[in-house]
Amino acid sequence: MERTSRRPVERSSRCRYIRALALLSAGAFVFPYMLTGQTDPRVGLGAGWGDAEVAASNLELAGHRDRPPGFFLPDDPGAQHLKNSDLAFSGDLVFVGNYNGWNAYNIADPANPELVTSVVCPGAQGDLSVYGNLLFHSVQETRSRIDCGISTEEQTEMEVNPERFRGVRIFDLSDIQNPVQVAAVQTCRGSHTHTVVSDPNDDENVYIYVSGTSSVRPSEELEGCLDIRSPDEPDTSFWRISVIQVPLDAPQDARVVSEPRVFANPETGSIAGLWDGGDHGPGTQESSQTTSCHDITSYPAIGMAAGACQGNGVLFDISNPTDPVRIHEVTDPNFAYWHSATFNNDGTKVVFTDEWGGGRAPRCLESDPETWGANAIFDVIDRQLHFAGYYKLPAPQSETENCVAHNGSLIPVPGRDIMVQAWYQGGVSVFDFTDSDSPFEIAYFDRGPMSATDLMSGGFWSSYWYNGNIYGSEELRGLDVFRLTPSEHLSQNEIDAASLVEYEAFNAQEQPRVVWPVAFVVARAYLDQLVRAEGLSSARTDEVSSQLAQAEVMGDGAEKRVALAEIATQLWADGQMIERGQQPGDADRVRKLAGAILDLAAAQE
Repeated sequence: MERTSRRPVERSSRCRYIRALALLSAGAFVFPYMLTGQTDPRVGLGAGWGDAEVAASNLELAGHRDRPPGFFLPDDPGAQHLKNSDLAFSGDLVFVGNYNGWNAYNIADPANPELVTSVVCPGAQGDLSVYGNLLFHSVQETRSRIDCGISTEEQTEMEVNPERFRGVRIFDLSDIQNPVQVAAVQTCRGSHTHTVVSDPNDDENVYIYVSGTSSVRPSEELEGCLDIRSPDEPDTSFWRISVIQVPLDAPQDARVVSEPRVFANPETGSIAGLWDGGDHGPGTQESSQTTSCHDITSYPAIGMAAGACQGNGVLFDISNPTDPVRIHEVTDPNFAYWHSATFNNDGTKVVFTDEWGGGRAPRCLESDPETWGANAIFDVIDRQLHFAGYYKLPAPQSETENCVAHNGSLIPVPGRDIMVQAWYQGGVSVFDFTDSDSPFEIAYFDRGPMSATDLMSGGFWSSYWYNGNIYGSEELRGLDVFRLTPSEHLSQNEIDAASLVEYEAFNAQEQPRVVWPVAFVVARAYLDQLVRAEGLSSARTDEVSSQLAQAEVMGDGAEKRVALAEIATQLWADGQMIERGQQPGDADRVRKLAGAILDLAAAQE
């Protein structure tokens, strides 16, 4: 699709204000820079594949690797069948999905990722997860073959092909230099995405929730598939998810063990019990019918999952992984396509994303509403979803940049809800949603468009925090590694406390519960938050800071334990006074600081 680049021009503050008023009256999003008279550095960046202009704030590019040979065309860098997709992590390895297979990099030195192995295995979309020595690989396209071979002839999707594969591949990574495909579990609609679900009560198996959104394959190709889009047909391949059981000692025996009708109406029994598609009234989005989930994020530690399911956001009970049960569902008049979900660490919030435009359209224009193609933040109260607020990238992008909310993960700063997120060619944005109704940006990184004249699908597919760094999967430019830098929004102590959290492995769609180690920097992170928010008087925070510094240099033992316990006791009294209204402040955060210091005292036992 060809478009003309429209580079924003400088306007006077008065012109900007008039333009902002006009947009407000039309119901459009007014970007902050329009009211301040200052141009956001991300606006109007120069285009290029490897030499685009860059803008960054509180986020520095620490490392980069281009896509390796076999995963790009030098004469056609925008080739969509070779673009990067999702990320997964294990130990010192990051796995980068690609429509043509996947690559693994050693990130022992995050600033210098080293390619370890490449697996050419076409099929798209190439989303990955890792569990132990197993790697799971989503495949949906009709060009894919069971043996990972490359199709030599064109074939329509409805033609029967006994060599075709659509579903989840399983690779054994015991020898990372020579990964071996040990299983290929076929599904009727392929695997657009998948989700690892571990069961705390089952150490012999792991489960995979398959979200298939593609066409239904012929029953002659895979028995049991039925391409009838009718809720009156009980065997239709729509309105269900597939659950794969993977025996850890025998992954070659992996198989689909259930296909629960998670969208059913419990009163009527209709399998099509959720959003039926269409808009929500005048001025609202045209949204998809809920016949499947695009993405499901499991949180085994709390026994729940959050599903972004086309026309609905859904909460599931996954205490029995083979039989997920829908707990609650919501719609949103501003959402076109519920795309992905992220819990906060407490499991008291879910951030859902809206992939308005399917990920290939420029949905961050100056005239686009702030509530379309954005995040919707829901509080979880008594296992029910309650809308709280929206967050959208706060800088407009050009007409040649596909931009919409996409994949991200939590940054484990104690006491705060912070997320890093990819926005395709809108770049990477780090934002705070501790106050669900008032999210704000902390940091960003953005490159100019691939092309100044043509709309080309590219940019960041995923950006995830892993063991102290942020890793970004750039569709057409490769793998990026970022480091957060301190600012007025985020202190070095908070960054250091987050970096104490080390995962053995990480899949964004299977969230782990974060538990911070006992450390002085965790207490100082809480103290920095109290200073920033004026949650305790400056005199008291200065006093506590000095007391902590003195305690930290003491030798381990009873004296240190008593000193720390005294600091915590005084803080506990501060919290009680705040709660009684006897002094201003943030009682909850004061108690968190007191608790962190008590943990330090207990460690002296």
